[in-house]
Amino acid sequence: MGIENISVLLKNLLATSYGQWFNLVAFFSPPRAGKLAYDTFVKVRDGRVKPEQQEYLDEARHSTESVGGDLIQTYQWEGSGPRVLMVHGWESNTFRWRKLIEVLRAAQFHIIAFDAPAHGYSSGKILHVPLYGECVEHMVRQFQPKYIIGHSMGGMTALYHAHRHPNESVEKVVTIGSPSELEAIAKSYQRMLGFNDRVLRAFDTAVYEEFGYHIHEFATAEFIRGNAKKGLLLHDKLDRIAPFHASEKVHEAWENSVLIPTEGLGHSMHQDDVNRQIVDFLKN
Repeated sequence: MGIENISVLLKNLLATSYGQWFNLVAFFSPPRAGKLAYDTFVKVRDGRVKPEQQEYLDEARHSTESVGGDLIQTYQWEGSGPRVLMVHGWESNTFRWRKLIEVLRAAQFHIIAFDAPAHGYSSGKILHVPLYGECVEHMVRQFQPKYIIGHSMGGMTALYHAHRHPNESVEKVVTIGSPSELEAIAKSYQRMLGFNDRVLRAFDTAVYEEFGYHIHEFATAEFIRGNAKKGLLLHDKLDRIAPFHASEKVHEAWENSVLIPTEGLGHSMHQDDVNRQIVDFLKN
């Protein structure tokens, strides 16, 4: 058994041990188990800047912005064209945009990016979509972007933000491989950790107490319905992280959106053709 296989096995054992612990706690106190499941769900364990990413990011480091008690690291690549705000996914950071940044810079866009709370150079220990949405709103007010691009959870956040803060200054939103429904994410989380439905119900209660939404109500396909902004949805049909049908549902609900399916490009979608289509959409 190779080192990578051992690492995967250890991660799986750790995940199932969490699930078993939640099940045991739920037998005595479902609310406590729900809170434990929620706290584990929002805790970030990866996504800090790696040594090989440091030089690239340090060249563009800009201001740190205070949002919700966290210090959020921002970056800028200056251009003479419209401003674009980039929102990365879970356990990632601004470095993930490097290939798209090259294409956007060649087209003279002014690029703004930031590390989410508990990611990259930003402070914090947790992340969830409402917190991320407030970070996006801060960046919109501070930097006045015309366009927003989000990958994975970043795309989900961009659509939640469009619903929560319908800024007229933001004209177009691009999502890449983004999930839509918190319920689907929660059930995937349940399968990964192996906890029972009693814990899932308690988790739902914890989410409702925190945000005023039940997990089945938190869906970007509903949030974006009736939104007048123009949207581009890029999603791979074989995406194993965020299912393709998530973007199909968003597209059905979002009248001004275009859905571009791909096949075999994976979840990250760094490919040149993807980046060119994003630039073409923003320019036209």
